Amino acid sequence: MELRSPRQTEILDVAQRLVQMRGYNGFSFGDLAEAIGVKSAAIHYHFPTKTDLVRSLMSRYRERLHLSLAKIDEQALSPRHALERFIQLFQATLRPNNCMCLCGMLATELTVLPSPLQEDVRAFFNDNEAWLARVLGEGRKAKVLEFEGSSAAAARCVYSALHGAMLSAHAFDDPSRLTTTGRWLLDALLPPEMDALLVQVQARGRSED
Repeated sequence: MELRSPRQTEILDVAQRLVQMRGYNGFSFGDLAEAIGVKSAAIHYHFPTKTDLVRSLMSRYRERLHLSLAKIDEQALSPRHALERFIQLFQATLRPNNCMCLCGMLATELTVLPSPLQEDVRAFFNDNEAWLARVLGEGRKAKVLEFEGSSAAAARCVYSALHGAMLSAHAFDDPSRLTTTGRWLLDALLPPEMDALLVQVQARGRSED
């Protein structure tokens, strides 16, 4: 993990919030300097260009993703539980400030980003989809998840659906749009026999009430 000074960390923290709320072209070094209480030259000292700044931000964001995915791998009780935890990462990002995923926001501006940033965004997407493909494959093998086609194709569909739902939730300032999509995905991936068992359990619970 890259070592950063306290000032660099502070700059990255503020920059991340601005990118997630406004996008790459929605802030300047002047905005950063004002938010932190320093002159723009102090920002340029640590990050000579905006591309340098956002690439460093992307690097940190990927580091945190890898830590989060490793934690899910360590703690999840099953592949299905791992998928639930993954969906919760999206929900935690959106709340409480209606923030987009950093790379999701940058992806909406991909065609105007410098080439190195475009590559960074795609690498982040690939990291997520590779992890999802593994988890989905393990879930199908364990018969706790079911889907047609390859695990890689299913991973792309799941990841695209979550990003689309997050964008919609962000646009309407309505987290329920993401929550509903997450639940729908989990239900859609549930094998029929497990779905029937779940219905029986729920019915039994209602009768006991």
